Amino acid sequence: MSTRRDFLRKTLAGAAVAATGATAAAATVPTIASDGARNEFVNRSAFKPLPVSCLSYSFHGLVGEGMMDIFHYFETCRFRYGIDAADLWNGMIKDANDDAYINKIHRALQERQLVVPSIAADGAHLISSRNRDSPENRAQLRANQDRYMDIAKKLGAGFLRFDAGPLAGGGLTNNTREMWSPEDFDYLVKRYRELAQKAYDWGFIVGNENHVTHSKYWPNMEKLIQAVDHPGFGICVHYGDVGGWTPHSPETMRQDNEAFNRASAKWTAHTHFEWDYTEDADLLHRMMSILRDAGYKGYYSAECYAGRNELLLTGIMMDRIKAILNNWNNGGTGELYPRRR
Repeated sequence: MSTRRDFLRKTLAGAAVAATGATAAAATVPTIASDGARNEFVNRSAFKPLPVSCLSYSFHGLVGEGMMDIFHYFETCRFRYGIDAADLWNGMIKDANDDAYINKIHRALQERQLVVPSIAADGAHLISSRNRDSPENRAQLRANQDRYMDIAKKLGAGFLRFDAGPLAGGGLTNNTREMWSPEDFDYLVKRYRELAQKAYDWGFIVGNENHVTHSKYWPNMEKLIQAVDHPGFGICVHYGDVGGWTPHSPETMRQDNEAFNRASAKWTAHTHFEWDYTEDADLLHRMMSILRDAGYKGYYSAECYAGRNELLLTGIMMDRIKAILNNWNNGGTGELYPRRR
């Protein structure tokens, strides 16, 4: 009479024989990697990454409410949006002078495998007041700049933004078409060149952005770029009717913005796209195409000004950017919708 114990004994004996046979067979049958070559089933080079990011300023409303900090932002980038980059605004860096805290940021980036395409360093501008900066004020600003240079090196940033200014009293002058004074311009060129050399030696780019004061007017920015004349110097271009280029006149805003974007593309090291530029599919495609055709290799970054519904709106903005990048990767023109007749 067969018992459960007899059944288990026979089953285990049979399994042992089968295992012995399988081992012998494995010794004689060649495997995919038997010639010593790497057994690679996934061709990772077949996938083109999507260089899309979101400036952490996009969540300034949540930061103000105490509902987001820099580590939550990292989680949001990696696990909510599935992107590989953290585009940093230093308003989320609660203590830039605390080495232990900066080390935690570095560790958090490493653990989430996030790169830092750019750091926007507010409070480290070059000029505060037109022709009125004291030596003490300049010294403090230089110390702030030097600190963020160290942070950019530590975090492996691709671009570091220092506004040129002036930012008198924290406000922004409306006379953006006016050129910097000769004294201020000479200082800008000298200081940017110093910073650009150090950035170049450390493997990143430093520069200005077109979103405040005289830097908003392309003829001014072009003169600054040409005067600094250094491979370690570039610009972040802000695409938008609020923070973008100042036109020659209000009536020619869109035409001038496009012309200035074309002229500035070859010096562009980083980008920030406002809602209005991502909302218009044709406009977004045209501006991104200008960058691509100029050889731009950086990230296309969304910047949400709303101050509310930030998680949803920022995701929508990035999805529109991703759609064009995906279309390009698949051999398309980047146009997302067939034109209506």
